[in-house]
Amino acid sequence: MLTLYSYPNSRSLRVAWTLEELELDYRIHSLDLKAGEGRSPEYLAIHPDGKAPAIVEGELVLFESSAICRYLAAREGRLIPSSLEGQAQLDQWLSFLTTELEQPLWTLAKHTFALPEERRCEDVKQTAQWEFQRALGALQRRFEGQGWLLGDDFTLADLFLAQVLGWAHKAQQPIPSSLARWMQEVLARPACARAREREAQAAANRP
Repeated sequence: MLTLYSYPNSRSLRVAWTLEELELDYRIHSLDLKAGEGRSPEYLAIHPDGKAPAIVEGELVLFESSAICRYLAAREGRLIPSSLEGQAQLDQWLSFLTTELEQPLWTLAKHTFALPEERRCEDVKQTAQWEFQRALGALQRRFEGQGWLLGDDFTLADLFLAQVLGWAHKAQQPIPSSLARWMQEVLARPACARAREREAQAAANRP
């Protein structure tokens, strides 16, 4: 059975959400990153940077959420377009969402709470907020919360976008009302709720 190494409220949610959308069997190993489990030799053999998520399925070991979700969707033939052109567009959006829209939010988070206090910089936070709004403007040139990013069907691109916008909302970054409504509707999908619950239960049941 596939094992998902997760940490609540991280990128591992998008993997659990993908697994739930695909109705696949899996177990969760909830990492206690605050206790240093991510730096253990056992886990570093799975994820070289000690972060979440990662999956292990038989001989296959994968880290990086976009690679994991892309693999799962391609294997099942769901949550991805059927045409090569459509799959290229999916990869385009996954790249944009993780490197342009999400990246400044993570920078903001690092300089707000994740980094040691002596490593945080207020000026970097202001730049990160500007970068996020710039990337959000680029998104709006193609998508303003009507339908799905790649046409008629819900894909991984929508799943990733909804989570990133959810992080922006929690970080109190301004989001256009149309995108905010879209985000709330997508995050209310039953598969997302199941994924959140499973991650929370696994964390609560850590040894």
